[in-house]
Amino acid sequence: MRRTLFAFVLAALLLNTAAHARAGLYYSGEVYSELPSQWRGFLLDQRTLRALAATPPAGKAESPTRKHYRTEAEKLAKWARQRKLTAEEAADLGALFVRLGDTARAIEILRTAQREHPRDFALAANLGTAWQMQGDWAQATACLEQAVQFAPAKRRPLEQLHLKLVRQRARRSGETGDLDDLFGLRWQKPGKLTEAERKSLTADAAAQLQQLALWLPSDGGLLWQLGEFAGANGDAALAAAILDGCVTEFGMRSTKLNEHRRAFRIAADLAKQDGDTKTKHEGHAGFFKPRSTRPLARKLDRAPLPPIDPKGVNVLPWSVVSETTVDRRYRPTFPPYLKDLDGKTVALSGYLQPLGDDADFNAFLFVEYPIGCWYCEQPEATAILLVELPEGKTYPYTRERVKARGKLRLNATDPENFLYTIRDVEIERDE
Repeated sequence: MRRTLFAFVLAALLLNTAAHARAGLYYSGEVYSELPSQWRGFLLDQRTLRALAATPPAGKAESPTRKHYRTEAEKLAKWARQRKLTAEEAADLGALFVRLGDTARAIEILRTAQREHPRDFALAANLGTAWQMQGDWAQATACLEQAVQFAPAKRRPLEQLHLKLVRQRARRSGETGDLDDLFGLRWQKPGKLTEAERKSLTADAAAQLQQLALWLPSDGGLLWQLGEFAGANGDAALAAAILDGCVTEFGMRSTKLNEHRRAFRIAADLAKQDGDTKTKHEGHAGFFKPRSTRPLARKLDRAPLPPIDPKGVNVLPWSVVSETTVDRRYRPTFPPYLKDLDGKTVALSGYLQPLGDDADFNAFLFVEYPIGCWYCEQPEATAILLVELPEGKTYPYTRERVKARGKLRLNATDPENFLYTIRDVEIERDE
C-alpha cells in the first residue's frame, strides 16, 4: 500500500509542470503559478495576503511576510524622495500600500503617477483597486474602465471581470448579501448548475475567480462564490468549510448564505458514508482542474532558523521540508538545514493521511494541509512525510491537526520509498 501510493504521488509530481505569470494586483514582487490552484494551497495563500493588511497588536511582532512587504514599501518610498519613480515603480509602491492596508497613501501615490503616465495599465488597475478598497465605487469604475482600455490583450478578460464586479457592487452600494453575477450563474440551489449554465462556463472561469480573490483577499463575496464553485464540482465538505469562513472570518450575514451553508454541511455528512475513493474522485472531477498546488510561486520569507540541538527536540518548519528538490530520476537535493536534522529528534504539526481502511494505524502519511481527494489534490512528493509509531503502538485516524515528534530519517538512495520518515513517533493533538 505504501509503495503503491508513493508511486502514484511520484508520477503526479514528475508529470506536473507549472507556468509563471504576473497577475492580480500588479506588483512585480508577486509571481503567480498557473491558475486554478488546488484548493488548500489557494486558501492558504489567500489568507496570507489578507493578513498583510492587519497591523499586529501592541507588543506582538509582525509576520515575516508583512515585514518583507513593509520593507519593500519603505525602500521605494525612500527612492521617491530622492528621484522620480518610473511608472512600474510607482505601481509597485501603490500595490504594496494596498496590500498593507494603507489605501489612502496608495491612492495619493497612484494618482500622482497616473497624471504623468495616463495610459499606463498597471497604474490604472491598481488605482481602481485602491478606490474600491476605500468604497468609492464611482472612482473605482472610472479607473477600471481605463485599465480595460489600456490592458494587454491577455490581461483584458480579467480586467473586464473586475470591472463587472465593481459595477454590480456599485449598484448595490457595496453590499455582498447576495452572490455577484459574474458568469451568468444564478445559484438558486447550493452548488447546483443547470445544464445550460454548466455549458456556458469557460475553462478559465475558476482560474479567473481565484485570481480576483487573490487580488481582493478581503472580499467575502468572492470567497462565497468560490464555495459555490467547489460545491458544483462535487466537493460539499470544502464548500461548507469555505462558507463557514464567510461567516466566521468575514462576518457575512445573509439568509441565502446560511441556507447554502447548511445544505452543503448536510451533503458533506452524507458523503462521509461513501467509502469508495474512486467514486469520490469522480464526483470531484468536474470543470475544476487544478494546474498548480499553490498560487503564489514566490517563496515567502520566513523567520531565522534556530540552532539545532543534537540531544533535544527540534522544530522542523514545513518551509524547510518544501525546499527539497528532485530531478527527473528522482534524485533529491535536501536543503542544508534539513540534512543537519537527519537522525535527530524533530517535531512538526500537520495532518494525518491513512494508508488503509483500518480504524487504528501504526503508520501514516503526514502532510501540511488536509487533503480531501488524493486524485484531485495530490501533494508533491517533497511535501509528504511517512510517520511510523513504535512497534506495537497504534493511533486512531483523525481529521484534526496534530503534532508529531520522532527521529527524522532522510532517504537519498531509494527512489521507490518516501523521502522523509519520522520513526518512533509520538502523536498528540495540536492545541
